[in-house]
Amino acid sequence: MSQNFIIHIFEQAVYTILIVSAPMLGLGLLVGLIVSIFQATTQIQEQTLAFIPKIVAILIAFIAFGPWMLTKLMEFTYSIFSQLGAFIS
Repeated sequence: MSQNFIIHIFEQAVYTILIVSAPMLGLGLLVGLIVSIFQATTQIQEQTLAFIPKIVAILIAFIAFGPWMLTKLMEFTYSIFSQLGAFIS
């Protein structure tokens, strides 16, 4: 097992993590921005007002994108297990 092979596996893992987490992080960021603009315009500085909508948005994103995320993770796992012979030699 060469260093290039290990680096390639690590690159695949990081890419998969970024792709799988992107929908939830993006939606959380968007909701946080909208709530921040709402708080700035109304001058309401309640901390839970920013926290609760983000949790709900991330939960909805997890429900909506869950099957796709699971498929991506299964594809990555399948590629790791299919290359198992290369790990041994």
